Amino acid sequence: MNGDAKGRAAATFAARLTFENLTRDYDSTQALAGVDLDIAPGEIVCLLGPSGCGKSTLLRIAAGIEKPSAGRVLINEQEVAGPQRFVAPEERGVGLMFQDFALFPHLTILGNVAFGLKALPKAEARREALAALKRVGLAHLADEYPHILSGGQQQRVALARAIVPRPAVMLMDEPFSGLDVQLREAMQDETLGLLRETRATSVIVTHHPEEAMRMGDRIAVMRAGRLVQAGGAEDLYHKPADLFVARLFSEINEIGYRVGSESIDTPIGALPAPALKAGDRATVCIRERGVELSRNGTGLAGRILDVKFLGDVARLEVGVEGFDKPLKVRARESDGWARGDEVRAQIDPASALVFPTESQK
Repeated sequence: MNGDAKGRAAATFAARLTFENLTRDYDSTQALAGVDLDIAPGEIVCLLGPSGCGKSTLLRIAAGIEKPSAGRVLINEQEVAGPQRFVAPEERGVGLMFQDFALFPHLTILGNVAFGLKALPKAEARREALAALKRVGLAHLADEYPHILSGGQQQRVALARAIVPRPAVMLMDEPFSGLDVQLREAMQDETLGLLRETRATSVIVTHHPEEAMRMGDRIAVMRAGRLVQAGGAEDLYHKPADLFVARLFSEINEIGYRVGSESIDTPIGALPAPALKAGDRATVCIRERGVELSRNGTGLAGRILDVKFLGDVARLEVGVEGFDKPLKVRARESDGWARGDEVRAQIDPASALVFPTESQK
């Protein structure tokens, strides 16, 4: 980052943020359907899910921009939205960073950052705003206007504006979505470092699983207005609650089977299906990275049908003994696989995932 040497952000007193059975209705549409989530002081939680699943609605209710139809929002166990009370946004100690940064074009960069400090004397507000700009490396642009800034610089200014009032809770709505890949990763690291310094309880909305894994202490997966699963990245990857979560966190092969009397018979062995009964339809998931190929050795016989170059990795289509359709396999590009190669495929049965077939569920 060019410009000023960066200082350190001022720390705040983190707050517990709790959603209790939160519901939000829009006429005949239910955006949230009984969301329960408790976020510890200083914890960073990423809300993950597809567009329209309710992530941003949950954020807006936490910020006070919208009211819930039912349920409660609590900050440090005090109700700020619910049947008994509604606290105005500016009185909640909550910072909100929008997806489009929402900088004011008629204000200087310093004026943008100081916008939320109107309660302070002018000199003190200027000092605090300059300190926040210094932390993000942009104090040298304090008297310029937002139109001169790049996307990454706009993101830094918006971040400085959000943290300068020292909020106890920081809410960020897809803050990296408008940045290119290289800049996005740099800004994720920059933002994470800043959130750790301020120690604010943070909720970050994203629809990128990798971003959620990089940023969050925990990830809360949402679908159709409901909380599907919440936990650490490793828990959600290795123990997804359902097929939807499994698809989010890894590329998988999905193979349909009927459950036998006690298990599912597959080419890699009998797989347990404790949540299903005999005759039920099941989907067995094998991760593309969970198939190990060798030219000589043990495993199921197979043949490479197609190879796609993806940089450091290659995505192979492999016909494997016992499977009705080819498996997709991720392998190192340097392994030099080619169409027509005879292979042996090893798949650890313990790594396979079993779920009820979605239409049945």
